[in-house]
Amino acid sequence: DLYDQGYFGRPRGQGLELSLVEAAYLLDRSRIGVSLDGKELDFKAFFQLASSLEKGFEFRYVVYKDLRERGYYVQPGRPDFRVYPRGGHPGESPAEFYVLVISERMPLPLKELIEPVRIAGQMRKKLMMAIVDEESDITFYEAKEKDMSGSMADDEQGGMATLLEDRVVLWDADASRRLHEHGFYGKPVGERLQLSLVESAYLLERGLIQLVDRSGTSIDRRGFMARALQIEDGFDLKYRVYKDLRDRKLVVKTGFKFGTHFRVYKHVAGLQKVPHSEYLVHTVPEDHVFFPPVLSRAVRLAHSVRKQMVFAYPDGDVRYLEIRRLKP
Repeated sequence: DLYDQGYFGRPRGQGLELSLVEAAYLLDRSRIGVSLDGKELDFKAFFQLASSLEKGFEFRYVVYKDLRERGYYVQPGRPDFRVYPRGGHPGESPAEFYVLVISERMPLPLKELIEPVRIAGQMRKKLMMAIVDEESDITFYEAKEKDMSGSMADDEQGGMATLLEDRVVLWDADASRRLHEHGFYGKPVGERLQLSLVESAYLLERGLIQLVDRSGTSIDRRGFMARALQIEDGFDLKYRVYKDLRDRKLVVKTGFKFGTHFRVYKHVAGLQKVPHSEYLVHTVPEDHVFFPPVLSRAVRLAHSVRKQMVFAYPDGDVRYLEIRRLKP
């Protein structure tokens, strides 16, 4: 009955094999009894024993119980659970989610998140992150690889620019207007265009601007990159992501006001009515470690301003990871 009616456990011969969280859930509802060495265990004794045997058992139990009480069929799986869509069940329909359970105090290395994200994607599932806070409340997120693409036209030619302190000024009025209107580059200051370091590096690499210092000495791409690295730590990785996004025909502007590296637009048709950006993109190294409270703030902020939170990281090419709130 436990399997046929609730899809608990796995049939083994004439019996049923239950995971520790399944057993705890059923024991708490007086649907099974548990004994050890001839002694019957109550819920408290069993829960304490299971906690000593399985690291993270308490968090998994909280999530398992919550999902069951929401009406889902849940089975143990990788990384922690498989969740079936409402109206579906094991043996009839495929799982909809793979579930990764995390404590709010548990650092989460990027590599340990990417692996289940990719497995879920390969199996055509969604990865549900269930983060359990100190009061055992659960916040659910979906994590997935993101294909970033836009529809901007090719960039216009610029002109001669000068590197000042930590930014570049393009002096020619017509070139400034073209770059700003057609590619949404820089910030107009009068008839001149002030460019950020990443914008300047990109335009310089593509041969769309020429660059000199205050003395009039020419600066090539290698020399500029060396100076930019002295001004801004991690500039090389930040620029790598910026270049990849621009090459994907997206418009990329600073995301400073949102606490991220970039805000990103799929398309900007003109400056009369600039649309809201669709993404907030933050660059992280391949050895990055997420801390759930910081992650929660970033995703919450993106959601509050109607944007998608995307993390960019190097993995051969630049890869993108979207994390968004999920309401099961």
